[in-house]
Amino acid sequence: MSDGVAGAGGQQEASPGQSTSARQGPAPGSGRLVAGGMVAAGIVVMVVSLLAAGGAPKPLPAGLLGAGMPLSWSVPVLRFIADAAAVATGGALVAVVLFLPATDGKLGAKALRACQDAALAAGIWAVASIGGLVTSAAVILGIPLAHLAEHASPAGQLTQVRALAAAVVLTAILAVVLSGCRTRRGARFAVVLMVAALTGPLLTGHGALDRTDVWSVLATSSLVVHVFAATAWVGGLAGVLRYARSREAVEVFSSLALGCAVTMGITGLLTAEIHLGGREAGWALITQWVTTGYGALVFAKAIAFALLVTVGWWHRRTTLPNLATGEPGAFRRLAVVELLIMAGTVGLAVALSRTP
Repeated sequence: MSDGVAGAGGQQEASPGQSTSARQGPAPGSGRLVAGGMVAAGIVVMVVSLLAAGGAPKPLPAGLLGAGMPLSWSVPVLRFIADAAAVATGGALVAVVLFLPATDGKLGAKALRACQDAALAAGIWAVASIGGLVTSAAVILGIPLAHLAEHASPAGQLTQVRALAAAVVLTAILAVVLSGCRTRRGARFAVVLMVAALTGPLLTGHGALDRTDVWSVLATSSLVVHVFAATAWVGGLAGVLRYARSREAVEVFSSLALGCAVTMGITGLLTAEIHLGGREAGWALITQWVTTGYGALVFAKAIAFALLVTVGWWHRRTTLPNLATGEPGAFRRLAVVELLIMAGTVGLAVALSRTP
């Protein structure tokens, strides 16, 4: 990356006509408030979507022993927390690699803070993955959590459990690497670890088709690319908002977001059509998004995607020129709205992954 882009995270000196609020930046604690709002919005959207589309856990008939409703609901909740932590990790890494300055490969103060934030997020990701591993094993086997130790052997044979176990190990290593990261090379190595941690569960989850033909491979590959693009887009926006709000950094992110949006649009459409087409022959996307719960969630994600593209266009049209004049307030406000929509979209994605 060129030195000009690397310096994008530097602080801008306020112009004489710049407002006091613009010079002071966001209020203290506003970042935690936004993060909390994103988690709340995402979980609410996820729960409503699961209930509406038929993917919500269902109680067993009286007398039958199973995992139980609280444990069954904890699986998607932990999945959302893990996904949100992965996005936060990715966002901080995107900021370190693309937006923040480094001198002779050594990270500056802001980049070091971003690495520490990423290490914390990776730790949360690892803990949520451990919870997801345990609860998923109990739910798949249909046993209470207290009896899981007695069924450790069959639980260890489950492909989803093995994939989550690998993700736990990788995210734990990622957290350790990030906590000691001091150079851009170390940050790039962390990106490789993160890609590996993201990939495993995607190859074995509900989103991966059971068939082994070319369409299954195409759908799974498309899903992996889709998730990478989403992580870079959502996390990148959070990263630029938290660490580097200069015009140069925002312009770099704007180019990144455009590429991610195009990638997500193509891969999302392809993955949805292959999955829906696997249920009946022909062009299934149009016919099933109003006749099945899965299709309805695909339609809802398409609407959310269109909203995000519209917000991105508005950024380019209005907030970037305002940022150039030293007035970042409009960019911050619109970016917060965009992040809330993105959190809801992540909630939709989790619901989609668990809807038959």
